[in-house]
Amino acid sequence: MIYILEPSAGEETLFVKGELHKYLIKVRRHTLGDVLGFRSKESIKTLHHYEIVALEPRVAQLKRIKSEELEVKSSKNLHIAWCIIDAKSIEKVLASLCEIGVNKISFISCDRSQKNFKLDFKRFERIVEASMQQSGRTSIMEFDRYASIESFISEFPQTKVFDFTETILENTEDFREVLVGCEGGFSPKEKEFLQKQEVFRLSTPMILRSESALLAVSSKILL
Repeated sequence: MIYILEPSAGEETLFVKGELHKYLIKVRRHTLGDVLGFRSKESIKTLHHYEIVALEPRVAQLKRIKSEELEVKSSKNLHIAWCIIDAKSIEKVLASLCEIGVNKISFISCDRSQKNFKLDFKRFERIVEASMQQSGRTSIMEFDRYASIESFISEFPQTKVFDFTETILENTEDFREVLVGCEGGFSPKEKEFLQKQEVFRLSTPMILRSESALLAVSSKILL
């Protein structure tokens, strides 16, 4: 764990209890004199260094020894438009997308998205926060939702589209928004609407699942 998200980070003294105490002392085996990094979501760019100065069976006391501005984020901003798939499949790749550096995910209800899929943004945020603490990232991934591809494209007309085509993704310099379909791809109606967009594919003969395509495209653009 690179740092710990804690609402009280920045105060002169911290008292660590409960599950965090168990994790730091029992699992990670931190002891007196160890220095740990803490950040708060409200001022996440600031890294606070704390030393463990007292240990009790259920409480650890930490003293702040210094604070510094230290921002860790991708050099590019990538906004993914993702046609909704099973939330369980989304959750499996969220941490990886966070580590790669995806800035924002807009979930879109597409023609082939199953209507019974429900998205729990609070749960997504918890997964991303855990990934941030492990990877060191300090920019918070954003989530929102659109009712259709048309409504998203009207707001982001420069969106590029991952789909079956002859054009292989090469230059990624001007990528800002990318649309990825759900299982089964885009419907004929959606394909017709997307004819005016720039469409690309990856250099592979294999058919990728939606989440695999998203990871591959994001890696290609950001890493």
